[in-house]
Amino acid sequence: MDSPGPHRYFVLYKPVDMVSQFRSVHDVRLLGSIDFRFPEGTHAIGRLDKDSEGLLLLTTDKKITRLLFNSGVRHVRRYLVQVRFAVGAETVHRLSEGVHISATNGQEYLTTPCEVELLSEPPVVPPPAISLHENVQFSWLRISLTEGRFHQVRKMVSVVNHKCIRLIRESIEDIHIGTMKPGEVRALDREEFYRRLKL
Repeated sequence: MDSPGPHRYFVLYKPVDMVSQFRSVHDVRLLGSIDFRFPEGTHAIGRLDKDSEGLLLLTTDKKITRLLFNSGVRHVRRYLVQVRFAVGAETVHRLSEGVHISATNGQEYLTTPCEVELLSEPPVVPPPAISLHENVQFSWLRISLTEGRFHQVRKMVSVVNHKCIRLIRESIEDIHIGTMKPGEVRALDREEFYRRLKL
């Protein structure tokens, strides 16, 4: 990593099969394998699990995590979700109203009402790491959340009997991956970063 300087702000399209960390005691693919020289002290803001892909924010500014996740202000995160089988209107309604998912210590958690859209056409996204068999039936949803429980989206679609095939974080507030490709990095200046995140 480069030497410290003024705080830096980055947008990364995190590829699938990569953890949202620069260091780990486990034998996993890390952020350091991205072809980009991040400044020393860069860290991921929040997490995007290993099997998910898409928008991951990185910065050297330690207060961003607190402002984004612990300020009491809810920030919208939008996901593209590919699931097995056809999804009906009733299922979309159930997801949008809130469903009970598993939580810590054997407890259940009722998800907050959210926006759920069944896409009539597949979204324009990078090719998947593993192609589906042509006979596999699937649907695409766009789910917008203001909370981020552990594996929440995967658990939500599982509760309504759909297996998550692909999960792509599309945006956080007004920062979008747009046409970025897996592994691509974009730098933003401080003013734009804060403005787009509505901090």
